[in-house]
Amino acid sequence: MEINFTHHHLVDRFIRYTAIDTQSDPSSTTCPSTEKQKNLAKVLVEELKAMGISDAMMDEHGYVYATIPATSKKLVPVICFCSHMDTSPDCSGEHVKAVIHNNYQGGDIVLPGDNSIIIRANEHPALREQIGQDIITSDGTTLLGADNKAGVAAIMNAAEFLMQHPEIPHGAIRILFTPDEEIGRGVDKVDMKKLNADFAYTIDGETLGHIEDETFSADGVTVVIHGIPTHPGFAKGKMVNALKIASDFVAALPKHDRSPETTADREPFFHPVSISGNIEICSVGFIIRDFNTAGLAVLENELKEILHRVMEHYPGASFDFIVKEQYRNMKEILDQHPYVVDHAVEAIQRSGLKVHRGGIRGGTDGSRLSFMGLPCPNIFAGEHAFHSKYEWVSVRDMQKASETIVHLSMIWEEKSK
Repeated sequence: MEINFTHHHLVDRFIRYTAIDTQSDPSSTTCPSTEKQKNLAKVLVEELKAMGISDAMMDEHGYVYATIPATSKKLVPVICFCSHMDTSPDCSGEHVKAVIHNNYQGGDIVLPGDNSIIIRANEHPALREQIGQDIITSDGTTLLGADNKAGVAAIMNAAEFLMQHPEIPHGAIRILFTPDEEIGRGVDKVDMKKLNADFAYTIDGETLGHIEDETFSADGVTVVIHGIPTHPGFAKGKMVNALKIASDFVAALPKHDRSPETTADREPFFHPVSISGNIEICSVGFIIRDFNTAGLAVLENELKEILHRVMEHYPGASFDFIVKEQYRNMKEILDQHPYVVDHAVEAIQRSGLKVHRGGIRGGTDGSRLSFMGLPCPNIFAGEHAFHSKYEWVSVRDMQKASETIVHLSMIWEEKSK
């Protein structure tokens, strides 16, 4: 079946969403972490209801739930399509001004709001596949928010298309938009009973045609160093400075491996992300990542051994080593349900695309949803260079993500009895 989306409708929708500041805040203890995320949630609910999706709603935590009613009499599994509404705290998402670069013909893209921000073609090889396409960026003063508003727009476009074409056979389709994915809390408050889905797909991937059925497994580690404070005027032979210990500890980390900046593909790492404290007590926060869940313990033991070597030079000091599980490799669950990925592969192919199957050096809401009983691989949304002012997305890629969603909805119905 040929599926045609209105080009300008998708672009207008996406730009409208990017203009709403939805940056999440890792220091906040509320859910959502920032109240402003609800501003987009409210817009989405209004638009879903305008499509005729009568049960669209936002709960008290900012989650959006909606159902596209079934058009088939078959007993079709309930499929959920999910994207997150928040943008990264790594770069400002306030007053985003989206810029459309029509009919990209190659070369560097200089952003008009800050000419020092240049998306260089040799640093963004995915641009080679975008000749003749329309590219959207920010003006260079903020991130764009394609991560993950490209996914939100793709789902909304597909939802509108399905509501306008009831002749297309499909089962009940659930829509879920989440807050706080960027700070690792995207499904903390999701109501699985309310969601009531059998399988799911996050639309939060990068390059056209990609499906990801594997993520890192992830832990967080907090190292708390306890020093011995004394008056600096009388400190000789007595003071043990926790700040200096923490500094030596971070400086002792491997320089050529075991870090994000020195690894790629399936290579694991431990990564210091925060340090705070004073002479008496100082904390260093780490994220630990490995595609092999058992490898997390290996990395954590390596980290502890480095810490022990440093602590030998500071008698009287002590430390706490606190490990917190964050998420696990979704492949452990998806391998038990291979048809979930197989259907997505077929949908991508029906959209006229070459399938690229792989893993994510990171995690998505799908990682945790999979372990909450909802197997959930990740499908491309076309977003690139996310969490930065260099972020960009292709209009065609967003359109193809929408098309893949529609085909996927149809395939689940076709495969059902």
